[in-house]
Amino acid sequence: MSLNAKKLRERRKNRVRKQIVQTERHVLTIFRSGKHMYAQIVDPFSGKTLTSASTRSPGVRDGLKSTGDKTAAAKVGERIAELAKGQGIEAVSFNRNGFIFTGRVKALADAAREAGLKF
Repeated sequence: MSLNAKKLRERRKNRVRKQIVQTERHVLTIFRSGKHMYAQIVDPFSGKTLTSASTRSPGVRDGLKSTGDKTAAAKVGERIAELAKGQGIEAVSFNRNGFIFTGRVKALADAAREAGLKF
């Protein structure tokens, strides 16, 4: 990743974070690497992770052809929504962490919404 691309992502990340800080909802934060997709739900007041899912998790990884595609991201979205519902979390704020809302990020968000998570 070039230096310019890193700076642009950091600017997007800070811009999104400013908006999320103002809400009192739990925060669904994602991270997208070249091979994997990670999602976690964080309590905004304590900063503690309540639940998490990724393409490296045993329940998600099983049956995946590849961990770096849209279907894998959608499976992570479904799993994080199930875990959130298990803890009584219905609505969250979505922190895309500076990543552009397309491709795997969009697939994860859509799958989480279809599984019943509201954001």
